[in-house]
Amino acid sequence: MSALTFTLTIQPNQRVDMSPLVCQALQQRELSEIAAMPLHCGKKTLRVDELFTISGSDSSHIIIKNSFNKLDFIGKNLAGGRITVEGDVGAYLGLGMLAGSISVVGNTGLYAGAEMKKGYLEINGNTGDFLGGALPGNKIGMKGGLILVKGDAGARVGDHLRRGMILIEGNTGDYCGSRMIAGTIAVMGTTGQHVGYAMRRGTLLLWNTPHISASFNDCGTHTLAFLPIIFKAFATLNSRFAESSTAFNRVQRYAGDMAEMGRGEILVKH
Repeated sequence: MSALTFTLTIQPNQRVDMSPLVCQALQQRELSEIAAMPLHCGKKTLRVDELFTISGSDSSHIIIKNSFNKLDFIGKNLAGGRITVEGDVGAYLGLGMLAGSISVVGNTGLYAGAEMKKGYLEINGNTGDFLGGALPGNKIGMKGGLILVKGDAGARVGDHLRRGMILIEGNTGDYCGSRMIAGTIAVMGTTGQHVGYAMRRGTLLLWNTPHISASFNDCGTHTLAFLPIIFKAFATLNSRFAESSTAFNRVQRYAGDMAEMGRGEILVKH
């Protein structure tokens, strides 16, 4: 069977809620049923076939073609299967994702991977603020899984991160790792101001020395036994991280944020 493919034919002026089009919701549905499903677009409700042409039948693999930056909530609560997006996407990509994988060829908006619990999210372009973060008013962000970004990320990467791993090949904005509870964030590029702000636990792996707040203690250089294990896990990724098996022989370690629990760490390539 060929993948269930949605090809965008028009670009509406208002934002589109794509959350109904996930693998588990389309199982056992005929194409005619899928075509008639409603999608919220601003104040309107449009049928799927008013925006997309539909082909294929394998709902375990969904392909979205001609995507653009007003398609929000793609892969929301995805519980299995695979979604491939050709083009840019809007906000809340993979929100609350439970399992499966999502791959985006282009750029994404705000809150990509927010509060995801398991699964794999790959962004080949750039992404907006609050990657893997918590929604406004919530205290726990990403709870598990893996996010890989091959471009740059915005501010507040991993805000309230609880568990899981975020890998960024490019640069990040300010407050990377802010209010982290646990988990790991690795950044090959540069980071903005206030790295690790109010982090309680967790690890930030940085290829470049950031601006370190006064509330972090310099613990000197170390050779840490767990780092080769982490880098070995990167070897299976289609990423520059797969080539980093010996990247961190020794690290400069900073402990903090001492304004919080102080059990977090920033590890910088030495």
